[in-house]
Amino acid sequence: MTTLSATLTAEDSSAVKSAVRKFYRRMVPLTVLMLLINQIDRTNLGFVQDVLKADLGIGAAAFGLGAGLFFVGYALFEVPSNLYLKRLGARVWLTRIMISWGLVTGLMAFTQGETSFYVLRFLLGAMEAGFFPGVIYYFSVWLPDAHRGRAVAIFLSASALAYIVTGPVSGALLEMHGWLGLAGWRWMFLIEGGVSILAGLASILWLVSSIRDAKWLSAEEKSALQRAVDADEASRVTSQQRHSQLKLLMQPTVLKLCAIYFTSTMTGYTVTFWLPGILRQIDGINNFQVGLLSAIPWIFAVFAMYALAKLTDNKGHRKLLVAGALLLMAIGMLLATFGSPWFALFALTIAAVGYKSCNSVFWSMTAVSLEPKALAAGIALINSLGNLGGFAAPAAFGAIKEQTGSIQGGLLGLTACSLIGLVPGAFFEDAQRRLTLSDGVLPTYSFVGDRDAKHR
Repeated sequence: MTTLSATLTAEDSSAVKSAVRKFYRRMVPLTVLMLLINQIDRTNLGFVQDVLKADLGIGAAAFGLGAGLFFVGYALFEVPSNLYLKRLGARVWLTRIMISWGLVTGLMAFTQGETSFYVLRFLLGAMEAGFFPGVIYYFSVWLPDAHRGRAVAIFLSASALAYIVTGPVSGALLEMHGWLGLAGWRWMFLIEGGVSILAGLASILWLVSSIRDAKWLSAEEKSALQRAVDADEASRVTSQQRHSQLKLLMQPTVLKLCAIYFTSTMTGYTVTFWLPGILRQIDGINNFQVGLLSAIPWIFAVFAMYALAKLTDNKGHRKLLVAGALLLMAIGMLLATFGSPWFALFALTIAAVGYKSCNSVFWSMTAVSLEPKALAAGIALINSLGNLGGFAAPAAFGAIKEQTGSIQGGLLGLTACSLIGLVPGAFFEDAQRRLTLSDGVLPTYSFVGDRDAKHR
């Protein structure tokens, strides 16, 4: 049986370290750029709610439903998309995803009413499906476990960065209103969709699917890196029960992961889609200022994400972090029901910190909790079912606002959901440990840095 010590010996070789450094220099920045653009195209809708109502008559309920339909298309096609990535390779499939979602983002500029709005949002989710879990899986075939956590951390930083820059960028594009006779929201979709297409075309030239295809690695580096990745895979196969892929995906740990991610996603997309509308209640504020203020929660979330990731790297306690982050989300959502738009900004900043803190350790844990033959499908399943929280929260918020003129009921509902999410969060690590057999426990991999084997 391939043991953890054998894996670590391979990872300590100079050839593996050299190969990993090259991957970090060449491939990780590209995936960061792709995710940054992806998140901007996914979340820019929150900045056009009012103008869609004014120009097209799309009310709060229709807006919430359309925002959520993205995640229905996303969930339906997520697992098949990731399986195609496994078959065709990242270079073909990730660039296909990026170009197609850019096309649909551009088509959003031609929305005419509720029906076309619904169709395009659903299509955007379907075209984007598979990108995020595809990159997580891509890291698993390129990097040994002890080097993967840092790659996931850097990749996730693009998501947090996107939340920061989406507001100012989208707000600035909305100020193009009237140029060449087009509304500012149409310019926003056209330009941001065009950037996605160009980035997708460029990634065809740079992205490398597998270790053996990397011309910038020496033969020694390719061989050593592939052996290290294979050793990690063999270790997980022998330390976990061998079940069919369907049974593996139905394990309690997978279902708990889905529940935790579902809860956190509800909070994240509530802040994303509804905070701009709350801020527009401030007297005398323009679109660009709304965009700048909308970035504040995510700036704090980025700092908190890295601080807590470093804490867990040094001390462990990830179960407490997940539970604490869910509790922080609940507190933020509850506080947002009180006071002025300025106080709501403060409260939703707390919720955003909880959201990003929870996610900061989530995916690297997931990658080592699944048997290799179920990894691609498992990551996709967790991501797709969890992201349905992005359908539930916007749709419910829109309906509540349409009926009551307020979103306080929705905020209270999310408070309750975050508290309920504490139940699977509290048992997350215990469930992970029960996956192991003869080796006792799986290694716990660090989120930032390479000191991954010490918390076992």
